Order: sequence, then structure tokens, then C-alpha cells
Amino acid sequence: MRIEETDDLAACHMLRRRVFIDEQAVPEADEMDDLDDLAIHLLGQDEDGPWGTARLFVQGDTGKIGRVCVLPRMRGTGAGAALMRAALDALRARPGVVRAKLSSQVHAIGFYEKLGFAAHGPVYDDAGIPHRDMSREL
Repeated sequence: MRIEETDDLAACHMLRRRVFIDEQAVPEADEMDDLDDLAIHLLGQDEDGPWGTARLFVQGDTGKIGRVCVLPRMRGTGAGAALMRAALDALRARPGVVRAKLSSQVHAIGFYEKLGFAAHGPVYDDAGIPHRDMSREL
């Protein structure tokens, strides 16, 4: 299992399509936006091919982690936590970045809390799915 920064947007889009659009019924117009060219993309792969991705942005001293998804075959294996640790490491490597934030689906808050994130603010709707903001220091 390896996780690396990538320019392979086709693989990232395939994963996001399978998880967000096909599995979670997120509208394609909400999932596929014009920000991918501005982002840092991570891709998790193994001998069976791509299994997970995340999209990162740096905004001043804060890194934003989004579009985190893992295929069903890798859920429960620690792959998602490894992907998030790689995202945090990638943000730490950017000069001046001291915190990370994300928008968590409410059902995944416990997963992110185990990685040191704390939820704050109200629950809100994003593409028909309840979300809550989370952040942590790096």
C-alpha cells in the first residue's frame, strides 16, 4: 500500500465518482468542480490499483483536506487513517501551515476525532449529506 502526491486526476476522479456519486448519490455537479487544477492530490494504491484519494488546499497558515474517499474493499483496514496521516504530513511539509481543517460527514466525525480533529460549529447540509467542520493543529 502506498500513498503519494499525484497528477493522475483520472484515477482521483474515478474514485470520487465511485464513492461520492455512485455510492452516496452526491450530484455530479457538486462533486466535480473547477478547483482540482488548484489542489494537491493524494492517491492511495496497491497491487489491485487505486483505492483512495484526498484533495488538499493551502489557505494562508491552514491546510484544507477534502474529497477524502476510500473504496469499500479497503475500508476497515487502516487505509483511511493512513491516507489522512499522509494528508497531514503533506500539509506539514508546506512552509507556514500550522493547522488543518476539513468538513466531515457527520457519521465520520469519530474517525477524524481519532486523528486529533475536533468538531466545531453547527451541522450543515453539503450535497444532501449532514456535515460538520473540524480542525486540528499540526
